[in-house]
Amino acid sequence: MDWNKLLSTKRLGMEDWETSKKKEDRSQFQRDYDRIIFSSPFRRMQNKTQVFPLPEHIFVHNRLTHSLEVASVGRSLGNLLSEKVDSESNLVSEIGTIVSTACLAHDLGNPPFGHSGEVAISNFFTNDAGIEFEKKLDVGEWKDLTHFDGNANAFRLLTHQFNGKRPGGFALTYATLAGIVKYPFESVWATKQKFGFFQSEKEDYLKIAGELGIEMLPEKRNQFQRHPLVYLVEAADDICYQIMDLEDAFKLGILSYDTTKELYLDFYHPVQDKKSLGSIENTLRRVTDRNEQISYLRAGVIGKLIHECMDVFVQNQDTIMNGVFEGSLIGAIREKQSEAMKVVKEISFSEVYNHRSVVEIEIAGYKIIGTLLEEFISAVIQPGNLYSKKILSLLPGQYKIESDLLYPKIQSVVDFISGMTDIFALDLYRKIKGISLPEVV
Repeated sequence: MDWNKLLSTKRLGMEDWETSKKKEDRSQFQRDYDRIIFSSPFRRMQNKTQVFPLPEHIFVHNRLTHSLEVASVGRSLGNLLSEKVDSESNLVSEIGTIVSTACLAHDLGNPPFGHSGEVAISNFFTNDAGIEFEKKLDVGEWKDLTHFDGNANAFRLLTHQFNGKRPGGFALTYATLAGIVKYPFESVWATKQKFGFFQSEKEDYLKIAGELGIEMLPEKRNQFQRHPLVYLVEAADDICYQIMDLEDAFKLGILSYDTTKELYLDFYHPVQDKKSLGSIENTLRRVTDRNEQISYLRAGVIGKLIHECMDVFVQNQDTIMNGVFEGSLIGAIREKQSEAMKVVKEISFSEVYNHRSVVEIEIAGYKIIGTLLEEFISAVIQPGNLYSKKILSLLPGQYKIESDLLYPKIQSVVDFISGMTDIFALDLYRKIKGISLPEVV
């Protein structure tokens, strides 16, 4: 792959548009960043669960704050890489902006109620009322629904022309769009939940890949190379997802101070990082607030992992640029940090992700999402009866389609429900089930 092609400023849906010759106050990639951060789907993430339920009195991360933090880490990774890339392209200096923008957008397609929301949508079609559609859809369409994935949904949200919207969706640059496709293949080749794009956006991805020089892997005929910057987006997400969850677990009282402190300090080698450990101990003696101490330790670990991941990228730059690097950057860091990350993951799954509060919201998500899917899909398939008309009146205009085909009809409902906040989904569920009545303002 060639950086001159990979950093294309061509915009989806605006391919014939020419960049202005006059001096601009923002670069094309900075425009991408601004389009994401000022968008409604981005704002809605403030009321979407990251891991823990959104409590009233203790701050924990939601999808919005997580995405902002991932973007910050991604920018650091991108800026470091821009100093190391050997290319004549004058856009290399923009790598930090491209990565941070892709990081901002990476979770836009995630439904309400955390990662369980993805599973709840898939479950509706594999084990619930939606199973009746299997014989009415082709293999790819059916896999899109039964393996529903937030990554593919983010690509759709950014590229699809919803009713009344402009072609190309957000009309982002090809480079930014390729930067979020973590799994560059369609659902029919997905062995697990993850894949990169739905059947409805397949042609868009192929067009972008062709323009950027991203080719299909010869030994994996149905899988494309990753855009190199995807590795940085993935690393930023991996770093924040695991390391920030420890701090949240401490604030919620799930993990003790001593346990959390030890987990963070385990990322430092007692000999190689002796100077850093001495500085840490001095700071902890000066700063006595335990919340501030944990935040300081967390910040240090994030900084350390940023440089670890960048070292891996530089050491494997040839295989990454040839599209044959296996695994993730975080999975190839040095042994001490790798072992520490392994322990963090084990603690997270045993004590954090299986905590009662997390499980309860996952169960609620299954019930709420399953019910909303059944109600709205039934209505779009049989729109003639009175009840269906009432239900469809609740569907926003951008999700109303004229197609007679089943797949687009179902997708329009999935688009609507996956874009909901936790609170909106719960409120609509209660009203449809007659548990609560709408208030007259």
